[in-house]
Amino acid sequence: MALATLVLTPLALRRPPATPRVWPRRGVLLALLGGLSLSVDLALWNTAVGLTSAANATLFANTAPLWVALVAWAALGERLRPLFWGGLALTLLGAAAVAGADLHSHTGLGLGDLLAILASFFYAGYYLLTQFGRRYLRSAAYVWVAGLASSASLLAISLLLGLPLTGYPPATYLWFVALALITQAFGYLAVGYALGHLPASVVSPTMVGQPVVTALLAIPLLAEPLSLTQIVGGTAVLIGILMVHRSRLSPRIPQPGIAAQSAD
Repeated sequence: MALATLVLTPLALRRPPATPRVWPRRGVLLALLGGLSLSVDLALWNTAVGLTSAANATLFANTAPLWVALVAWAALGERLRPLFWGGLALTLLGAAAVAGADLHSHTGLGLGDLLAILASFFYAGYYLLTQFGRRYLRSAAYVWVAGLASSASLLAISLLLGLPLTGYPPATYLWFVALALITQAFGYLAVGYALGHLPASVVSPTMVGQPVVTALLAIPLLAEPLSLTQIVGGTAVLIGILMVHRSRLSPRIPQPGIAAQSAD
């Protein structure tokens, strides 16, 4: 997270002509809260992976779109049509099939599963805070401030738990750099940009398509062929995402009204 924030610094501090000289205080506050929420999500999810299967941890963490939709409907007044809820359900079920979650073998929720569900709440919080924060800040500026807060919070958590920050093999540091550039810098910048133009209730279900992309990349990179279950599940995810986006057409879900859109 810190490496990604460092890489984004020139882009974040660049001031287009149409933007204010000083960042709005409310936008900075929302970005700080978003970064803290994201750091808790990452800490909980990475802990959950070691306590349950990676598939289950990923699946439970990907329930964030459900919490986003419930808040958008109950608290923000978004008119979410039955087509949206059907698409969301299809997306989550398809993601479970693609990830290969072994829910059938679970007689109950273990600690890892509970931590992953708790992580999904904070991930949902990041989506919602970013939707509102982007009303005041450009995507690069928002992600940069959130990255600062997240980096500081994760450093504090690591020091508190006595986790080593050095002493890893050189290959591990190369993977850290790859994660910083691809997942953090590019990935979160893209999410931040999207949330400046679309509501979180639409963006978050779209992000559930990650397991599908992972499964497709595993074919050439890991020589892992797709199973029939993964093919059916991936198709369900894509259809569900399409349904979610189609549900916005009529009646229209209120847009976030981002003032910073022109600055992107």
